[in-house]
Amino acid sequence: MPIIQNRDIVVIGLQQWYTSIGSNCKNIATEFARHNRVLYVNAPLDRKTIHHGKADVNVQYHLQVLNGSKPGIVEISPRLWNYYPDTVLESLNWLPSTTLFNWGNKLNNRRFANSIRRALKTLGFKDVIVFNDNDIFRGFYIKDYLQPATYVYYSRDYLLGVPYWAKHGRTLEPLHIARADVAVANSAYLAEMLRQYNPNSYYVGQGCDLQRFNPHIHYPRPADVPLERPVIGYVGALKSLRLDIQLLVSIARQRPGWQIVLVGPEDEDFQQSALHSLPNVHFTGSKGLDQLPAYIQSFDVCINPQIVNEVTVGNYPLKIDEYLAMGKPVVATYTKTMEMFSEHVYLAADAEGYIRMIEQAMRENNKEKQESNIRFAATHTWENSVAAIYQAIRHHQQQ
Repeated sequence: MPIIQNRDIVVIGLQQWYTSIGSNCKNIATEFARHNRVLYVNAPLDRKTIHHGKADVNVQYHLQVLNGSKPGIVEISPRLWNYYPDTVLESLNWLPSTTLFNWGNKLNNRRFANSIRRALKTLGFKDVIVFNDNDIFRGFYIKDYLQPATYVYYSRDYLLGVPYWAKHGRTLEPLHIARADVAVANSAYLAEMLRQYNPNSYYVGQGCDLQRFNPHIHYPRPADVPLERPVIGYVGALKSLRLDIQLLVSIARQRPGWQIVLVGPEDEDFQQSALHSLPNVHFTGSKGLDQLPAYIQSFDVCINPQIVNEVTVGNYPLKIDEYLAMGKPVVATYTKTMEMFSEHVYLAADAEGYIRMIEQAMRENNKEKQESNIRFAATHTWENSVAAIYQAIRHHQQQ
């Protein structure tokens, strides 16, 4: 499949480059930069972030960019730069009227685009491709103001299930998708959603950092993983919006001999849940990306106890690929997106189903299944996903 090369690409989105957790957008930008020049743009500071985030060292750096004491363009690699926009946006989501919100949002977009244009001039970028990682609001008018050769809208989450985005996004995101030259998604479910508004919409799959999750490396067992077995484990943010707390409680109570290890930061609902009163449930807290393979390797079965709602139903859970890449048996909640994993992942709909599937996964776990899981995960590379994005852009260019 022919790649796009020797182009200038601007990446905007929801995640700052300096965010410690992994990100589709950062991985895509890094893959773009193998053959193109790429400017990865952090979200501009807004009044609310400045007021509440002054203790954050990254916000402090961004404030120094604004006062001219730090450079706004930071080289990540020879063809990849990170940009801290030299402008401040107004915090507008509190406005009750979407019409009024979008009037102010247009002014914010103009400030944002002007800042990006200054960075493009400094770097000598021309005839750019703009890739927008799901930023409904700050990217809404960027196509108008920057006049890119191609404007790509990338959907990797159903944001309208979150109240912040739903308030004005239910009106604006469909319009934004329709305005894009190309719309792409990392799940078939989200691609179908995009096609409702834009016929130039494509499923581009998902990548996984397979070098990080290497099953052939032996990692020391983490000290906070119990020695008792079996160990049933989850790695990722512990948020009640995405995970079924009651499902976990039911599994732990019905199988007190199973050690359930939950790796990741907890939201308030998890912190206050009955899980903390159960002796066979173990919370490790947040761990660095480099530590995660050791935890996954220590699990007998990996799980993704996803709650099914409008936020998660179309979500592509990257952790499934990470589990499989380590050769682990996996049990996950059934969704349409998970159908593509059905030959490699045990799917369940409730606590009883999870218990049956976990028991089956342990019985059937063998070298052949482990190698099959590893081979399947190896097809989900960022190279393949970005190649599909290139193909979508080329299809638009040929129209």
